[in-house]
Amino acid sequence: MNHFLRKASFSSSRNSIFRIIAIGTAGSGLLYLNGNLDLKPDVKLSIPALLHENLSFQGRPFFVSSEHWHVGNFPLLLPRVSSAPAGDITKEAPVAVGDGAKPSCGCLGRDTIANAAAKVAPAVVNLAVPQEFYGFSSGRSMGSGTIIDANGTILTCAHVVVDHHGRRVTSKGKVEVTLQDGRTFEGTVVNADMHSDIAIVKIRSRTPLPAAKLGSSSKLRPGDWVIAVGCPLSLQNTVTAGIVSCVDRKSSDLGLGGMRREYLQTDCAINDGNSGGPLVNIDGEIVGVNVMRVLNADGLGFSVPIDSVSKIIEHFKKSGRVVRPWLGLKMLDLNEMIIAQLKERDARFPDVDKGILVPMVTPGSPADHAGFRPGDVVIEFDGKPVQSIKEIIEIMDDRIGKPIKVVVKRANNEVVKLTVIPEEANPEM
Repeated sequence: MNHFLRKASFSSSRNSIFRIIAIGTAGSGLLYLNGNLDLKPDVKLSIPALLHENLSFQGRPFFVSSEHWHVGNFPLLLPRVSSAPAGDITKEAPVAVGDGAKPSCGCLGRDTIANAAAKVAPAVVNLAVPQEFYGFSSGRSMGSGTIIDANGTILTCAHVVVDHHGRRVTSKGKVEVTLQDGRTFEGTVVNADMHSDIAIVKIRSRTPLPAAKLGSSSKLRPGDWVIAVGCPLSLQNTVTAGIVSCVDRKSSDLGLGGMRREYLQTDCAINDGNSGGPLVNIDGEIVGVNVMRVLNADGLGFSVPIDSVSKIIEHFKKSGRVVRPWLGLKMLDLNEMIIAQLKERDARFPDVDKGILVPMVTPGSPADHAGFRPGDVVIEFDGKPVQSIKEIIEIMDDRIGKPIKVVVKRANNEVVKLTVIPEEANPEM
């Protein structure tokens, strides 16, 4: 293209210049040509709004004529900022908070991160919990939280407001809450679930309280921009930015025992005191709750996905605690590569293209009583085809003591129908 354009600058043919300009501007602007041959050739280029905002013409006017044509100084090729299809470029982004130019849909503008932080920051609070040991004060536990409704409901981490080892609320459930605007309140721990590390604190105010909006973590993809807001090391109103590194990091990947959990992994800077603070998308919506980081490592932080948190909150409202059914199965999601490898090892492995493998059955568990065996492949659960553990968890929801029909495939393609009755999981698991 550059070679082609250099030739154009030395061409004496008026028609050739018009042809080159038309090719170079196709798809990026509208070309207007004065076709009267008795007059001096006149070419005008109209730039679409999207390119108008992002192009820098170094002081040159948006009018280009063949009399003052300088191809070498005119930027014709632009890097793409968004993966959005061309048909979406006219869509506008949500209204910005700052005074900067509004970026087009999918584009990361100069004020994108600042605007997202500005939307959620007023609702982010600092939490301080006095620590007691045999009646003696032993300091304070510091953390962050987010007000999620006008009634003063604060979302935070359980380990910030609960004695993790004793599984009990410290300081009789009282928490000192400080807002961004300097107001302080005494909060009360209403609910706490140690398994998910999610807790709810309540404050009361006679004046309006800012509240953040809950988003959706299911829409996140690796590489999406996110923001961590909180009070690391008691430094209130701290904002850090990064990207989503993984959307379904399993607890087993982190060496955490107990029941299966999934986290969002991010490279946002998360330090002591960030726990309980929000992970926010570029629309200023909460997509996760920051819970932990890896020591002696940079860029390894983890958050509970907001979709999981929303379900936990519903459990709190419904029964005051999180009810989790337990089957007693160790499970593994199957894909084509794993299936091919298992069939290489044992030709009797069932012919399936999806499903959930059962490597182990806990003795005396509901699954053991139902007749599950190691090596079973679950293909139907409660009458629905399944191919992931997440689907099984969603189907079970909080069904305790209710029979569930399961179809499994065994060696040599034996199909077996089982009935399992889930029990409530031990909170200590």
